[in-house]
Amino acid sequence: MRPVPIESLDDPRVAAYRNVRDADLRQGRSFVAEGRLNVRRLLATPRFRTRSVFVTPAGFAGIREALEARAAELPVYLASQQLLNRVVGYAMHRGCLAEGARGEEPGFAELLGAEGRPPRLTVALEDVTNPENVGAIFRNALAFGAGAVLLTRRCVDPLYRRSIRVSMGASLRVPFARAGEWPAELRRLREAGAFVVALSTRAALPLAALRVPPDARGAVLVVGNEGSGLSAAARAECDACVAIPMAPGIDSLNAATATGIALHALAAPLATCGA
Repeated sequence: MRPVPIESLDDPRVAAYRNVRDADLRQGRSFVAEGRLNVRRLLATPRFRTRSVFVTPAGFAGIREALEARAAELPVYLASQQLLNRVVGYAMHRGCLAEGARGEEPGFAELLGAEGRPPRLTVALEDVTNPENVGAIFRNALAFGAGAVLLTRRCVDPLYRRSIRVSMGASLRVPFARAGEWPAELRRLREAGAFVVALSTRAALPLAALRVPPDARGAVLVVGNEGSGLSAAARAECDACVAIPMAPGIDSLNAATATGIALHALAAPLATCGA
C-alpha cells in the first residue's frame, strides 16, 4: 500500500489529529488511539470503525502488516516525526495514531442483550473520574474475563486517549454502556439473576469470606469514586459489601488495583456457579 504524504502543518486531511483534545473529538463523534499496539487493536475490533491512520515512517513499518488488510478503504497519512509532533501538539514518540468513529454509545438494554441476561461478570463504575484508573480497570476487566463495564454519567470517557493508552487497548475490546437511571440499573441486574457486590471499606465482609450463590446468573462488581467511594444509594442496591484487608494504618487502595484484586477473587467461583 502507498500512504499519502503529509508535508504541511495545515493539511486538512489530518485535521482530526491537530492539537488533539478529547472533548473536541467527542463532540465530533470520534476518538484517537495512540501507539502501535492500540492502533492494531483498533484496526482489529469490529466495534469501532477506523477512519484514518497517521504515522511516521517508523510507525508505518511497525504496523504495515495490520494495514495491508485494510488497504482498499483506509486512508493512511505519512509525515516526518517532527511534522507529526507539530500537528498533534506534543512529542508523540510512538509515531502512530488512528482516528476511530464512536458510533452510538450503548445503553443499559444493550448490556443485557436480547435475552435480558447479564454477562457472567460485569464491572459497574460509579463516578470514577480519573482516566488512568478507568483505563487500568478496563485492562483488569479484560484480564479476568468481564463481559461488560457499566459506567455512570459522571465517569470519565473510556475512549479518552489516556484511558485507551493505560488500558492497553482493553477499552476498545470490552463492551461498555452508560447507566441512565443509576443506581436503578443495579436493581435490574439483581432481578435478572446477577449477584451484585459492592467494593467498599464500610461495614464490609473481608473479600475472602465472600460466597457467590451457586444459582447466580452472573456477578457484578460495583466500584465507587476515588475520593468518596460508593454512594449509600448504590450500596443499598447490592447483595453484599466486601472489603480488601490491608495492613494496619492503611485505609484504601487505588481504585484500579482494588478492582483487579476483587475481580480475581470473583472469577473463580463464577466458573462453577449457574452463570
